[in-house]
Amino acid sequence: MDMYEQPREPLHHEEQPPCAADFDLPSHEPNELDYRHAVGDRLHFSARQRRMDAAALGQLALYLPSFLLSFATVTLAAWLLEFGWGVPLWALVLLWLASGGLVFHGPTENLFARRVLRLRYPLPGELLRLEPLWREVTGRAGVDGSRYRLWVEDSDELNAYAAAGHIVGVTKHAVDHLPNGQLAAVLAHELGHHTGGHSWAGLLGYWYALPGRAVCRAVRSMILRAAATRRAAFLITLALTAAFAIMMFGSATALLAAPLSLLALPYAMAAVGRRAELRADRHAASLGFASMLIEALQSGENPGTPHPGVPVRAASGPWRARRGTRAHLLDSHPDLATRLHHLQRFLEPPG
Repeated sequence: MDMYEQPREPLHHEEQPPCAADFDLPSHEPNELDYRHAVGDRLHFSARQRRMDAAALGQLALYLPSFLLSFATVTLAAWLLEFGWGVPLWALVLLWLASGGLVFHGPTENLFARRVLRLRYPLPGELLRLEPLWREVTGRAGVDGSRYRLWVEDSDELNAYAAAGHIVGVTKHAVDHLPNGQLAAVLAHELGHHTGGHSWAGLLGYWYALPGRAVCRAVRSMILRAAATRRAAFLITLALTAAFAIMMFGSATALLAAPLSLLALPYAMAAVGRRAELRADRHAASLGFASMLIEALQSGENPGTPHPGVPVRAASGPWRARRGTRAHLLDSHPDLATRLHHLQRFLEPPG
C-alpha cells in the first residue's frame, strides 16, 4: 500500500498532548500498553484512510428498499409542490439526495453528537488520558487521527460509539475505570467501524430511509384508525392505501423487495450488524490489541441489552441461555463466546 510521511497535528486543540512516556495516572493500573508512537515522532499514514468492507456494503444493500420508497415519497411531494407553488421538481429531489453529505459535515456532526447522542467534549483530564491512547491507536492503523473528534458520554456504563463520519465516543465510566490497554482496544474497535465504513453507511442508510418510514407509519396509523371506526371510510382508506402502495412499489425491484422489508429485513440487518462487530474486533486485534480487547469484553459483560456499536457490553452466560432463538437472531452484537473465539487466533504465536 502506498504510504506517505506526515507529522502529527494536535486533535482540535491548541496545546500538544503530553508524551506517552510521561503519561501517569495513579488512579489506574500501571501503563501496560506498549507505546510505539510517542508524541514528536513522525507517523506514516496510509494513502487510503477509509474503505467499504462487505458489512458496509450489506448495510447499504439492505436499506435499498427503504431508499426506493423514500425516493418515491420525496418525488411525489416535490411534484405536489411544483403543481401547487411552482417549485422546480428536480431541485427538491436533488436537495434531498445531497442532504446525505451532511453525514461528513463537521458542524452537523458536532450538533448530532451533542443533541442526539448526548455526548460532550472531553474535560482536560479526560483529554490528557484519551489523546495519547488515540494517537497510539491511529498511529498503528496508519490513520490520521486528527480527522476524528473524541467525545465523552456522562454515563456509569462501559460503552463506546462510532457514529457518522468522524465521531468516536466513550463513556465517562470507561475513561475513569478501564486500564490504558483496554481503553485503547475499545478505541481501536471503534476506529475499525470508521475505517470499514460501517458508521457512515448505517447512518446514511437510516437518513435516506426516513421519508419512506414516515409514510409507512402514517399509512399504518390511517388503516388502524379506519378499522377501529368500522365505517365505510375503512374501505375508502384501504383502496387509497392499495393505490398508493402500487404507485410506490411500481418497479419490479421494489415489488420483489417488499416481502424482504416486511419479514426478513430486521433479521438481515442484525446479521450484518454482528458481522460488522466481528470485523471491528478483527481490526483492533490486527493492531495488537487482541488480548486487551478480550479483557475489555470480559470486564464489560452485562446482562443488559447490548447497545449498537459498542464492543464492551457483550452479553453471554445464563442470561443468554434463557432467551429464545428469535431474540438471538435479532441481536446486533455477537455473543461473547463467538467474539472470543474469533479473537483467539490472534493470540496464537505465529508458527
